Amino acid sequence: MYIFQNALKNVVRNKGRNILIAAIIFAIIATTVVTLIINNTTSGIIDDYKTRFGSQVSISVDFDKWKASGSASSGLPQITPGQSLSFANSEYIREYIMQIMIGVTSDELRGKDEGSSGMVVGGGNDDGFVMSKFYVTNVFFDFDEGFRGIADGNGRMVENDNECLVSEEFASINNLSVGDSITLTASLHNADATEFRRISYDLTVVGIYYDLTDEYSGMVQMSAANRRNQILTTTDTIFAPVGEDESGFSVTTTYFLKNPSMIGDFETEVREKGLSDFLNVTTDEKGYNSIVAPVEGLKSISLTFMVIVLILGAIILILLSTIAIRERKYEIGVLRAMGMKKGKVALGLWFEMIVITGVCLCIGLVIGTLIAQPVSDMLLAGQIEAATSGGFPAGAIPSTDASSLLAGSLSTLDELDVSLNLNTILEIIGIALLLASVAGMAAISKITKYEPIKILMERN
Repeated sequence: MYIFQNALKNVVRNKGRNILIAAIIFAIIATTVVTLIINNTTSGIIDDYKTRFGSQVSISVDFDKWKASGSASSGLPQITPGQSLSFANSEYIREYIMQIMIGVTSDELRGKDEGSSGMVVGGGNDDGFVMSKFYVTNVFFDFDEGFRGIADGNGRMVENDNECLVSEEFASINNLSVGDSITLTASLHNADATEFRRISYDLTVVGIYYDLTDEYSGMVQMSAANRRNQILTTTDTIFAPVGEDESGFSVTTTYFLKNPSMIGDFETEVREKGLSDFLNVTTDEKGYNSIVAPVEGLKSISLTFMVIVLILGAIILILLSTIAIRERKYEIGVLRAMGMKKGKVALGLWFEMIVITGVCLCIGLVIGTLIAQPVSDMLLAGQIEAATSGGFPAGAIPSTDASSLLAGSLSTLDELDVSLNLNTILEIIGIALLLASVAGMAAISKITKYEPIKILMERN
């Protein structure tokens, strides 16, 4: 106990020397707090987007390979609906988003703007061919975003197969209400669109939805393109009457791997399941690199700066501690002459350094946390400017919403919210204690090598 009490008194007695040491320790800790906060935050962001971009698989046409093969006259290679489902059932897939739209018609039902134009799906003159007046789809993304929703007192969401939702406008035109049944006819065809087959859907209206989206997403305005005419049902309902090799509707599928490293195994599997050699299986590596580049640059700068500060700070701190200990050589000699062992002397001197470091740590955590955000904003702005001048949209980040992923919309990362968490605090405490121990022990080791008599004689 005496050792600790004496150490506390010595911290107060040697104010000038300890203030100088404290200033160096504070500067090191404050800088370390800022850099570690930025480094840990950016590491989390990088890992998150690495997983997100690495897990999202795209299947696209290799145009160079396709043209070189001389197959351009036979049309672009496509994925059949059966293949899409087969790929989705892979053991490497965590989840998938499948957007399906199939053109349908009905003799009893009319669509909004019907008659303003016509639309033909497919071709040929087979008896199985039908013209589409509106679409059946499994896309419910707009409900999650609030652009669509069940109108008050008008049923519920689809819960089972062979149930559907219709818009208020569509229900009004056709005098539909919750509980009514509708029959829709669609046209499917084989791979080369030479044979057609009619299928029908018998659906029960379980809800009527309001729609705040734009009626038309393109320039063409016709019944089939009007979003108010969309009939929403489940994926299994749409696929139920469809043969494995039949097509005639649009399927867009986005796959998400369980782990980015599985991309090779997944590609091997889908090749075995019949994926064309003219289709590439890739993750968005280019998008990842362009998006995360500013954050990686920020992490690199902060990490490099922290290492430099720690090395230079440790050297300066060791020098100051050595000078300070040498000035107290006589005090150490007296303690040793009184019978105090080297270990206890070293412990007392080390405890002095720990006390100073502890005070600086408390202040440094507060100050470092306050200045971390503005420093991060300044560095990130510089990285984004440098990346943008390089010709790619730095900081563009895909929305996590599934509909936005399919639409390819981007939001911009123009700021980085940094914060101090428990892991960062523990890391800072560990670095501070290690730094204080290295600086203290390096100086103490030289003093404790002297014998008490020699120390006192040199004093005389």
